[in-house]
Amino acid sequence: MAGGLEPHLEALRRELQGPAVLSVLVALIVVAVTFLIWRFVQGRRSSRKAVLLLGLCDAGKTLLFARLLSGRYRDTQTSITDSSALYRVSQDKSTSVTLIDLPGHESLRLQFLERFKAAARAIVFVVDSVAFQREVKDVAEFLYQVLVDSTVLRNAPPLLIACNKQDVTMAKSAKLIQQQLEKELNTLRVTRSAAPTSLDGSATGGPAQLGKKGKDFDFSQLPMKVEFVECSARGSKGEEGEADLEGLEKWLVKVA
Repeated sequence: MAGGLEPHLEALRRELQGPAVLSVLVALIVVAVTFLIWRFVQGRRSSRKAVLLLGLCDAGKTLLFARLLSGRYRDTQTSITDSSALYRVSQDKSTSVTLIDLPGHESLRLQFLERFKAAARAIVFVVDSVAFQREVKDVAEFLYQVLVDSTVLRNAPPLLIACNKQDVTMAKSAKLIQQQLEKELNTLRVTRSAAPTSLDGSATGGPAQLGKKGKDFDFSQLPMKVEFVECSARGSKGEEGEADLEGLEKWLVKVA
């Protein structure tokens, strides 16, 4: 009986060692590894629940922060520390993120970014659309520092450029702001890559590679998705009117 089964067992062993079975095993391993990587990435992303509000002083971050939370206007002043609160992004109140308003003063903004960047699920970079032409170099400098940060590059949180103060007649459009920022960031990339080295051989200008080498910079080259919206934290009717934050609110729903 055993002797009669031996040829069949030997044939089965040879079959299991064949290329078809090997291909199936490799495919299963690839699927398993892909699933584990996906779970790891999703786990890291789900642990990041903060939406950071960044920008220069007087861009309107704090009023925007207050409007999102309460819908009401309030007088604000230059922040010297962060403010955070839970923000419900959906009508059924089942989804929330933590909004964190970071100081925009030049001496504070990078140290607060350093503190909270690892927790960023998304970033809102607020721009004063009225003062933009005057502040474009400062805006681009700060945005450049955000975009070349190693943690931001690794996590690649969605980025929204919120072109605020659109209720003012002289406000620049989101399209113009995007074009000017791309031009300034491209210039910064060139000047930083040409920065002299220090005595120990390290570049004094810090990370210089932004976008694709050999091509003029545009936001589509970044690892994170970048979008622009026009908004007004103050609103067209001033203190008594409602803010125009529809584009921002829709984006928060999408990234939450």
